[in-house]
Amino acid sequence: MMLMSRTTITLDDDLLRRLKTEARRTGKSFKEVVNAVIRHGFDRQGAPRKPIPFKLRGARDLGSRTGLDYDNIGKLLEFAEGPEHK
Repeated sequence: MMLMSRTTITLDDDLLRRLKTEARRTGKSFKEVVNAVIRHGFDRQGAPRKPIPFKLRGARDLGSRTGLDYDNIGKLLEFAEGPEHK
């Protein structure tokens, strides 16, 4: 047995019109339509969304340069920007 409660809510005019239109269209009561719409909203909210994989594509493989120490940021800045990088 499903328990039912009576409550008062304030709806925006556009939502009220849409709910009444749906009730007329389907031949269901206003209460049935409101409950169905709320259930549908909760069901969709709980459904996990499939993440879109992020892929980064470069124009070409840059590889690494011989002779560069990638652990030394100072040397890399000096190579990229010149000796006056500071």
